[in-house]
Amino acid sequence: MTAVGDRVPEGKFKIATADGLADLTTGQLFDGKTVLLFSVPGAFTPTCDARHLPGYVEHADALRGKGVDTIACMAVNDVFVMKAWGKSSGVQDKVLMLADGNGDYAKALGLTMDASKFGMGLRSQRFAMLVKNGVVTQLHIEAPGEFKVSAADYVLARL
Repeated sequence: MTAVGDRVPEGKFKIATADGLADLTTGQLFDGKTVLLFSVPGAFTPTCDARHLPGYVEHADALRGKGVDTIACMAVNDVFVMKAWGKSSGVQDKVLMLADGNGDYAKALGLTMDASKFGMGLRSQRFAMLVKNGVVTQLHIEAPGEFKVSAADYVLARL
Protein backbone atom coordinates (compact mmCIF):
# COMPACT_ATOMS: atom_id res chain seq x y z
CA MET A 1 0.00 0.00 0.00
CA THR A 2 1.17 3.51 -0.80
CA ALA A 3 2.47 5.44 2.21
CA VAL A 4 3.71 8.92 3.09
CA GLY A 5 7.14 9.41 1.54
CA ASP A 6 6.44 7.11 -1.41
CA ARG A 7 6.57 8.22 -5.01
CA VAL A 8 3.15 7.69 -6.56
CA PRO A 9 2.97 4.78 -8.99
CA GLU A 10 2.84 5.42 -12.71
CA GLY A 11 -0.52 5.14 -14.38
CA LYS A 12 -3.11 6.97 -16.41
CA PHE A 13 -6.67 8.17 -16.21
CA LYS A 14 -9.37 9.06 -18.68
CA ILE A 15 -10.64 12.63 -18.53
CA ALA A 16 -13.22 14.65 -20.42
CA THR A 17 -11.90 17.85 -22.00
CA ALA A 18 -13.45 20.58 -24.14
CA ASP A 19 -11.98 18.71 -27.13
CA GLY A 20 -13.34 15.29 -26.13
CA LEU A 21 -11.92 12.39 -24.18
CA ALA A 22 -8.23 12.19 -23.36
CA ASP A 23 -5.67 10.22 -21.39
CA LEU A 24 -3.90 11.93 -18.51
CA THR A 25 -0.74 10.30 -17.21
CA THR A 26 0.39 10.49 -13.63
CA GLY A 27 3.45 12.38 -14.85
CA GLN A 28 1.22 15.03 -16.40
CA LEU A 29 -0.86 15.21 -13.23
CA PHE A 30 1.80 15.18 -10.52
CA ASP A 31 5.18 16.28 -11.89
CA GLY A 32 6.21 19.71 -10.63
CA LYS A 33 2.89 20.33 -8.88
CA THR A 34 1.15 20.02 -5.55
CA VAL A 35 -1.92 17.87 -6.09
CA LEU A 36 -4.68 16.99 -3.68
CA LEU A 37 -6.06 13.68 -4.93
CA PHE A 38 -9.15 12.34 -3.25
CA SER A 39 -10.91 9.15 -4.13
CA VAL A 40 -14.47 7.98 -3.67
CA PRO A 41 -16.03 4.52 -3.95
CA GLY A 42 -18.39 5.70 -6.68
CA ALA A 43 -19.81 8.69 -8.51
CA PHE A 44 -23.38 9.58 -7.53
CA THR A 45 -23.26 7.31 -4.45
CA PRO A 46 -24.86 8.88 -1.35
CA THR A 47 -21.92 10.16 0.75
CA CYS A 48 -19.73 10.84 -2.28
CA ASP A 49 -22.40 12.89 -4.02
CA ALA A 50 -23.90 14.71 -1.03
CA ARG A 51 -20.76 15.45 0.99
CA HIS A 52 -17.38 14.37 -0.38
CA LEU A 53 -17.20 16.03 -3.81
CA PRO A 54 -19.24 19.10 -2.75
CA GLY A 55 -16.81 19.76 0.10
CA TYR A 56 -13.89 20.00 -2.30
CA VAL A 57 -15.86 22.25 -4.67
CA GLU A 58 -16.78 24.50 -1.72
CA HIS A 59 -13.23 24.67 -0.33
CA ALA A 60 -11.37 24.78 -3.68
CA ASP A 61 -10.29 28.42 -3.36
CA ALA A 62 -9.08 27.95 0.23
CA LEU A 63 -7.14 24.81 -0.74
CA ARG A 64 -5.51 26.64 -3.64
CA GLY A 65 -4.69 29.48 -1.25
CA LYS A 66 -2.70 26.93 0.81
CA GLY A 67 -0.56 25.97 -2.20
CA VAL A 68 -2.57 23.21 -3.89
CA ASP A 69 -2.22 23.50 -7.67
CA THR A 70 -4.73 20.81 -8.64
CA ILE A 71 -7.64 19.19 -6.81
CA ALA A 72 -8.50 15.86 -8.42
CA CYS A 73 -11.33 13.42 -7.73
CA MET A 74 -10.76 9.77 -8.68
CA ALA A 75 -13.35 7.01 -8.86
CA VAL A 76 -13.59 3.56 -10.39
CA ASN A 77 -16.17 4.75 -12.89
CA ASP A 78 -16.02 5.33 -16.62
CA VAL A 79 -15.13 8.74 -18.05
CA PHE A 80 -18.71 9.42 -19.16
CA VAL A 81 -20.04 8.94 -15.62
CA MET A 82 -17.27 11.13 -14.18
CA LYS A 83 -18.05 13.84 -16.74
CA ALA A 84 -21.77 13.72 -15.92
CA TRP A 85 -21.10 13.74 -12.18
CA GLY A 86 -18.78 16.72 -12.49
CA LYS A 87 -21.35 18.59 -14.55
CA SER A 88 -24.23 17.83 -12.19
CA SER A 89 -22.07 18.82 -9.19
CA GLY A 90 -20.98 22.12 -10.72
CA VAL A 91 -17.26 21.40 -10.43
CA GLN A 92 -16.37 23.62 -13.41
CA ASP A 93 -12.58 24.05 -13.21
CA LYS A 94 -12.41 23.58 -9.43
CA VAL A 95 -11.96 19.79 -9.41
CA LEU A 96 -10.42 17.59 -12.09
CA MET A 97 -12.57 14.47 -12.53
CA LEU A 98 -10.40 11.37 -13.07
CA ALA A 99 -11.88 8.12 -14.37
CA ASP A 100 -10.06 5.02 -13.14
CA GLY A 101 -12.49 2.86 -15.09
CA ASN A 102 -10.93 -0.53 -14.45
CA GLY A 103 -9.55 0.33 -11.02
CA ASP A 104 -5.98 0.02 -12.27
CA TYR A 105 -4.73 3.06 -10.39
CA ALA A 106 -6.55 2.16 -7.19
CA LYS A 107 -4.85 -1.25 -7.43
CA ALA A 108 -1.45 0.35 -8.09
CA LEU A 109 -1.90 2.46 -4.95
CA GLY A 110 -2.95 -0.61 -2.96
CA LEU A 111 -6.14 1.20 -1.96
CA THR A 112 -8.95 -0.98 -3.25
CA MET A 113 -12.03 -2.35 -1.55
CA ASP A 114 -14.47 -5.06 -2.52
CA ALA A 115 -17.96 -3.56 -2.86
CA SER A 116 -19.43 -6.70 -4.43
CA LYS A 117 -22.06 -7.01 -1.72
CA PHE A 118 -23.46 -3.71 -3.06
CA GLY A 119 -23.21 -4.88 -6.69
CA MET A 120 -20.30 -2.51 -7.35
CA GLY A 121 -17.33 -4.89 -7.62
CA LEU A 122 -13.78 -3.71 -6.95
CA ARG A 123 -13.64 -0.01 -6.05
CA SER A 124 -11.25 2.49 -4.56
CA GLN A 125 -11.23 3.08 -0.85
CA ARG A 126 -12.23 6.55 0.28
CA PHE A 127 -9.04 8.57 0.83
CA ALA A 128 -7.32 11.91 0.32
CA MET A 129 -3.63 12.33 -0.41
CA LEU A 130 -1.43 15.34 -0.87
CA VAL A 131 1.24 14.77 -3.49
CA LYS A 132 4.15 17.17 -4.03
CA ASN A 133 6.09 16.63 -7.24
CA GLY A 134 5.08 12.97 -7.32
CA VAL A 135 5.77 12.20 -3.64
CA VAL A 136 3.00 11.52 -1.11
CA THR A 137 3.29 14.00 1.76
CA GLN A 138 -0.08 13.30 3.41
CA LEU A 139 -2.36 10.27 3.19
CA HIS A 140 -5.73 10.09 4.90
CA ILE A 141 -7.51 6.73 4.45
CA GLU A 142 -11.01 6.29 5.78
CA ALA A 143 -12.01 3.34 7.92
CA PRO A 144 -14.81 1.29 6.32
CA GLY A 145 -18.09 3.18 6.40
CA GLU A 146 -16.46 6.39 7.67
CA PHE A 147 -16.26 9.89 6.22
CA LYS A 148 -13.95 12.06 8.31
CA VAL A 149 -10.27 12.14 7.42
CA SER A 150 -10.68 12.47 3.65
CA ALA A 151 -13.13 15.38 3.89
CA ALA A 152 -12.06 18.71 2.41
CA ASP A 153 -12.33 20.61 5.69
CA TYR A 154 -10.22 17.98 7.52
CA VAL A 155 -7.48 18.14 4.86
CA LEU A 156 -7.64 21.93 4.66
CA ALA A 157 -7.01 22.19 8.41
CA ARG A 158 -3.80 20.17 7.93
CA LEU A 159 -2.25 22.25 5.15
